[in-house]
Amino acid sequence: MLLIRGLHNLRTAHRDCVATIGNFDGVHLGHQAVLSALKARAETAGMPSLVITFEPQPMEFFLPEQAPARLTRLREKLEAIAACGIDRVLLIRFDERFAAVEARDFVNRVLVEQLGIRYLYVGDDFRFGKARVGDFALLRQMGDAQGFGVESLDTVSDDGLRISSTRVREALEKGDLAHAERCLGRRYRICGHVGHGNALGRTIGFPTMNVPLLRRSTPLRGVFAVQVQGVTDRPLPGVANLGNRPTLEGDDRFLLEVHLFDYAGDSYGRHVEVDFIARIRDEHKFSSFDALREQIQRDVQRAREIHRLDSAHQRQSI
Repeated sequence: MLLIRGLHNLRTAHRDCVATIGNFDGVHLGHQAVLSALKARAETAGMPSLVITFEPQPMEFFLPEQAPARLTRLREKLEAIAACGIDRVLLIRFDERFAAVEARDFVNRVLVEQLGIRYLYVGDDFRFGKARVGDFALLRQMGDAQGFGVESLDTVSDDGLRISSTRVREALEKGDLAHAERCLGRRYRICGHVGHGNALGRTIGFPTMNVPLLRRSTPLRGVFAVQVQGVTDRPLPGVANLGNRPTLEGDDRFLLEVHLFDYAGDSYGRHVEVDFIARIRDEHKFSSFDALREQIQRDVQRAREIHRLDSAHQRQSI
């Protein structure tokens, strides 16, 4: 998949395409339906498929302190889009200058002049341009005038409710990983490079991999049964704490710490993918490290039970 970073990097060779626009945070089943339709239309037209997305996301630019927690970092989002078979992504920097572009100017300058789009897919609630005045009706009107088609796809639902990034986020905040998995079409995952920690886990018998989150916030926190890919040639089971470790005074960093079962190798520097299987409990502040150690022992036992049940379920599903 070709990544085009910024409007200034658009070239004549990037013209004539079938496109869609959006944040695509999480790349959930609703997004995947849009990308599937986009890919099919592009193949029929004999043109490349293009996803137009933004960094930062618009809400993060306008209201950074109130912006919802991201489901995926940029790298994770791009990998998920690539997995859907999309040919190109245009990553637009959302800044003060871009936020001031009028909706009609965006269509004329970017979609028509620079990209020469032939067909455009957007969500049914898509808004764009200065003061968000642009909508589906405007796109359809301008498409008729400029010679490109516009289609708004039906939303994808689960239990009669629309699948959205907000819905996935709410499920994660409640610790309902099964609900989030149904909306995402996969388990919720956090990726990152294993870094060095303070080695406290080793002193209490539970060495951990420390994965910096590199994001403002996350909708998920607590203790979880997880599965980790990227350490060995097969996925490894473990238990993870996602939070700011309240038992450690003076250390409020938000970290993902993973203890792998029956593994004693070196994982520093590896890029790992941590899949969340089930929530075990909230994060708590303990009165002593002995109390913390005892609780971790219970967490490990519970996580092992969850992994056994999950493995049995996976075998039955084959």
